[in-house]
Amino acid sequence: MHQQSKNDVKRIGMVIKLRPECLDQYLALHDDSNAGVRDLLAKYHMKNFSIFLHQIGNDWFEFGYYEYDGTDFLADMAALEKEPRNQYWLEICNPMQIPLEGESGWATMKQVYFNEG
Repeated sequence: MHQQSKNDVKRIGMVIKLRPECLDQYLALHDDSNAGVRDLLAKYHMKNFSIFLHQIGNDWFEFGYYEYDGTDFLADMAALEKEPRNQYWLEICNPMQIPLEGESGWATMKQVYFNEG
């Protein structure tokens, strides 16, 4: 298994569908004034975490992006999953979302281009 060096940055893109009846609640939950789990993201080396929302027809899709700059991605994600506050956060958010066909949660996207500049 590849251990990342401190200079490596792993870029993660994800997509999931949002239940349209949950749009207002989801937006309020992610408002800048709601700290939520932001400190946990930083604790586990997830930087520049962003979520974008886009409507296609009657469907709403979320696109998530973050950069991981730690040295052991799998260990950090496993530790984050065990955080009670993260578990609580997901208990609220997960029912608002509909995974894409064949997925059980956020679908990880393949990075096809990056321009460092």
